[in-house]
Amino acid sequence: MSKILLKWLNYLKPNFKVLSAKERGLSTLGALLGLMLSSLICWYFLRGINPWYIAPMGASSVLLFAVSSSPLAQPWNMLVGNLIAAIIGVSCALWIQNLSLALSIAVSIAIFLMMTTDSLHPPSGAVAMTAVLGGDAVHNLGYYFVLYPVLLNSVLLLGLAIIFNRLVGRHYPQPAQINQRSSAPTPTQKVTIQPKDIEYALEHHAELLDISQYDLESIILEAQQYANHRLDIQQSCAEIMTKEVVFLNADDQIIQALACFKEMNIMSLPVLNQSHQLVGTLALSDVVEWFGNQSEMRGTWQVQVKHIMHRQVVMVKPSQNIVDLIPYFVEKSFNYLPVVGGDQKLLGIISRADMIAVLYQNLLQLK
Repeated sequence: MSKILLKWLNYLKPNFKVLSAKERGLSTLGALLGLMLSSLICWYFLRGINPWYIAPMGASSVLLFAVSSSPLAQPWNMLVGNLIAAIIGVSCALWIQNLSLALSIAVSIAIFLMMTTDSLHPPSGAVAMTAVLGGDAVHNLGYYFVLYPVLLNSVLLLGLAIIFNRLVGRHYPQPAQINQRSSAPTPTQKVTIQPKDIEYALEHHAELLDISQYDLESIILEAQQYANHRLDIQQSCAEIMTKEVVFLNADDQIIQALACFKEMNIMSLPVLNQSHQLVGTLALSDVVEWFGNQSEMRGTWQVQVKHIMHRQVVMVKPSQNIVDLIPYFVEKSFNYLPVVGGDQKLLGIISRADMIAVLYQNLLQLK
């Protein structure tokens, strides 16, 4: 009997990823600080107003601090959703005498308007109910309830959520381009699932999914890249790398780098220090941009490569499987990847042409 009960209970559980202990701790800490600080600030400014803080902010804190990547947790949703719900709730409280009818109409109209304005925020439903059921303390405020405590609570909690999430390394709010639907397929998507395929599937789902199309595309793309590791390609980076590498010295003058680019007809080169360690990379476009920014060319030719090179370089190890390199060349359009040893010394490079040759050879073997 107990096994049947456990099996039945498992059917009720959501298919939801359990976050790490660190993320759970950060979410807890964020909600604690956000609610405590925002409520104290509201109390300071509105100590003569009761209520100075409303319960739906607790529900908003779950979204802002625990699932901040959700489309329902973005600033537009919280601010616009809460404002719509507050206005509708106050209006229903003023014009409809029956409380049950007033709260039902308030929440239902708020949901419709939030979905229409793409500002759906689940806690806003509780804001509408609070406006109706809040008693004399809320009803006496009238439409001022929209400004305080609702708008004041929302702005303060949202501001603290942005600060906290940024401090712990989370991207919140999500950049505008992430919230937009992408249309151009990546190279990998051109031969697998494309954005238009995902959009077609989403349009045929009547339910609202709590994930943006961009995030869904990203997850599918990452899964495809992970699946690439099952390709039967056994070569390591050391086996296919080019050992004779043209490079720049960090202490070279920029005019020397320009001459090297011109002679080799190449667009980007690794930069080494005196110990032959990889310290950066320099592109021809960087050199052209540097010259274009100079107001006077005379006297500027002595600036060295290390002053304009990019110091953050993606590098690979000689024992690494070349399958790991595919996303860099396919999705990120790298021209080459440097291969370094444990002492950061440059051992060779793997170019896009090297990768094409290996993949082509493996394709021939499959035929």
